[in-house]
Amino acid sequence: MPYANPHAMPETADHPYAQERVATSAIIRDLLKDAPEERVTLDWLLGNLGERSFGILLLFLGMIGLVPGAATFAGLLLFVPAAQMVLGRPAPDLPDFVGARRLPRGAIAWLLRKVAPSLAWIERFTFPRWQTPFRSTRRVIGVVVLLLAATALSPIPFAGVLPSIVIMLLALGLLEKDGVLLAISLALAVVSLAVTAGTVWVSIIAPRYL
Repeated sequence: MPYANPHAMPETADHPYAQERVATSAIIRDLLKDAPEERVTLDWLLGNLGERSFGILLLFLGMIGLVPGAATFAGLLLFVPAAQMVLGRPAPDLPDFVGARRLPRGAIAWLLRKVAPSLAWIERFTFPRWQTPFRSTRRVIGVVVLLLAATALSPIPFAGVLPSIVIMLLALGLLEKDGVLLAISLALAVVSLAVTAGTVWVSIIAPRYL
């Protein structure tokens, strides 16, 4: 059933949201219908997500960053899509050893089934508003994600938690073209960067002067 947001913008011929917008959760839920029978690759998955491929990838990597011990791995991977967003690439281009790696279809289906309901619940509160130029906005988000990913590499315990949460919020704002959520997320990004800088100063730099 097509997704109909109760807050959807008026439909006019020249309106950027004139076509009914399908929910990201619905796209994720139906993604594997045409997938190869046994194994899929990240390149195949992202190639079927269109303009939402960057947002979905950031969302997944942000989730991985919340897993204890995985923040450094997620932070390193985030540099790839973030840099490509800054460069204006239309979709992520992952390194071959990552993008071409074949993954079990069953495991991917299980993950998508787990993610889709939570995303559908969040979508009740997000919708297109405060419209901004899509490409320019994506470049700005790319710069911010680069900075947040760098802070996630900090050796300080749990340093990657707040940046990962902010990256997930940025991804949701990008996916739903929600300018309000993006503005809130960018403000939280400034807070996250300030907290990390302060923590690094107190934990590593300040003791040298004592």
